[in-house]
Amino acid sequence: MASLPDILKSAEIHPALRNFADEVQAVIVRLMAYTGGLAALAFIAADLFSTVPVIASVEPQRARPGWFEVAKPHPAFAVPQIDFGGKPNTYSIRRHPEGGRKDSLIWAAAGENPVAEVEIFRLGGETPENAPPAPDLAIRMGLLGGGEAEAAGVIDTKFGPVSLIRFPAQESKTRPCLGFARAFEGTRIHITGFTCNADTIAAQRASIGCMLNRLTLLAAGSDSKMAELFARAELKRGICNPAPVPGDWVSSLQEPQLRGRL
Repeated sequence: MASLPDILKSAEIHPALRNFADEVQAVIVRLMAYTGGLAALAFIAADLFSTVPVIASVEPQRARPGWFEVAKPHPAFAVPQIDFGGKPNTYSIRRHPEGGRKDSLIWAAAGENPVAEVEIFRLGGETPENAPPAPDLAIRMGLLGGGEAEAAGVIDTKFGPVSLIRFPAQESKTRPCLGFARAFEGTRIHITGFTCNADTIAAQRASIGCMLNRLTLLAAGSDSKMAELFARAELKRGICNPAPVPGDWVSSLQEPQLRGRL
């Protein structure tokens, strides 16, 4: 009868079988590694090819729009205690993608041409540094064929001297209109506008002076240049003269030294 050690010895796995099992295990591990690598490559390829239709379907970038109206604007400026014949005033803001902004206060009855307007223009990248102020003033005044602008003198306001502008084409109008423009160096700010609410040029001058002296900044936001401009102007605020001083040579449109093309 065989002893127990002999039985255990006979039950041991043959060394050849043990080597074969190790080789099979190594092959299985390599196959799993290869399969995992192929799966990763397939996943990457599928991801790359799946993005091709998306890229192809993207439309070309459209051109950036020009000036656009801001819905429900919050007024940043006001002209208090001024009356243009009972005409209501409206406030509008137009912006440009390049950074420009135009705040406009317009006095006009429904369906009628404006009787007065003041526009504060903060120049952005869309406007050159040396661009003349109010190139569209004739159109804003309702003078589509206004011709060349003419200098109409200068008035003194809290913003300093402001140039006045008239257009020969308005001679036939029942009421004359007088425009104004002021560009502030180092700020990229223009203040322009017009008034048509009086019967004489002298009265128009007084009306413009009153409108500018009462122009008030309500909110500057992050525009430090605008805040500084109005802060300095308030130190020079003058009274509102409803009518020019009789015989004031500065108010005379016939003074030849104040006439000329712009």
